[in-house]
Amino acid sequence: MAESKPPSKPITSRMPASRPDSSEPGVSGEDPSEPVLVFPCRFPIKAMGLADEHFETLVIEIVSRHAKRPAAADVSARFSRGGKWVSVTLTIQAESRAQLDAIYCDLTAHESIVWVI
Repeated sequence: MAESKPPSKPITSRMPASRPDSSEPGVSGEDPSEPVLVFPCRFPIKAMGLADEHFETLVIEIVSRHAKRPAAADVSARFSRGGKWVSVTLTIQAESRAQLDAIYCDLTAHESIVWVI
């Protein structure tokens, strides 16, 4: 008859839980019940899809429905090694969680956008 092992215990960390650095813009570290983001704050949004000449413009247009159109310095694009995919990152001035939710809903609803983070 095989010897049964006691149930495993959950792994616990001996290190204290890390807290956000409250000196970082847009982050609150005062009360754990507070939201992590403090609005307004600068917030990066990244969308990925198949590389084509219109993808960056598409992402900018969708985000601009909900936020001020980003300056050129706040937009960057990066192609995959093989050139098939592109990621576009925009940094916006986020005013609320509802605004971010609306942006993410519109981006993920578009058929050309595969992934949003």
